Amino acid sequence: MHKLVLLGLFAALQLGTTDPRIGSWTLISAKSSLDPPNKLSIKRQHDDVHVVISGETHIDFTAKLNGHGGSVPANPAFNQIELRRIDKHQVEIKEKKDRALVATIRDKVSHDANELTSTTSQNGHADTITVWTRTGGKKSATDLFSGEWSEDLSKTRLRQGLALKIELEGKDGVRFSGDFNYSARFDGKEYGLKNSRNDTVALQLVDAHTVDAIYRRDDQISQTDRWVVSADGAEMTLTTTGTLETGQQLKETLVFRKQ
Repeated sequence: MHKLVLLGLFAALQLGTTDPRIGSWTLISAKSSLDPPNKLSIKRQHDDVHVVISGETHIDFTAKLNGHGGSVPANPAFNQIELRRIDKHQVEIKEKKDRALVATIRDKVSHDANELTSTTSQNGHADTITVWTRTGGKKSATDLFSGEWSEDLSKTRLRQGLALKIELEGKDGVRFSGDFNYSARFDGKEYGLKNSRNDTVALQLVDAHTVDAIYRRDDQISQTDRWVVSADGAEMTLTTTGTLETGQQLKETLVFRKQ
């Protein structure tokens, strides 16, 4: 297998279907309408997000970020919830009681991902604001993927000594350096590869730890990759399948360690 076929992925790390609020948060009482203490935890659970609010009140539910309703048991104020991602920083929440809208909440994560502001709107009431500060969890997928990586030869059958570097470039871009180079934006579009036998790559964030890449050569899909970073951010596993220019089929798994 050629080194050039293996590398090149990280261009859509902040878009996709992941929830920008994933992590743990504590209420900033001086900026909020709620009485402390209150804790907020948002975790990925397969294709859903699991939300727990604890303190003076306790709310626990699991829902998808697709605008479809999910149930909220044992809560007198509302029994249904709908989540919809607006953009990479904002999520809209609709609370309903027996299908009737109770409140609409707009959650917005700051650009540095350290502060979460929730604005709650209800008919006949003034908007209320709650502000949370991050106490745990990754700020974004790029915190996991960016950095310098080298192949872990003890865990990889194909020992090529591969090394790569991923750097943020501007507000919405990334610069990838390896056996080939490219600069790309986080918009899901195809971008050209320099010094590669593939022509373009299109990327999709599966979750905060996983990115899929689809490569094309001569307008045909030539390779698909899945990159997964471990929970501690120290290890990255690549599973690649594709077709070489000779027509040979390939499937390989490689493991990288962050330096």
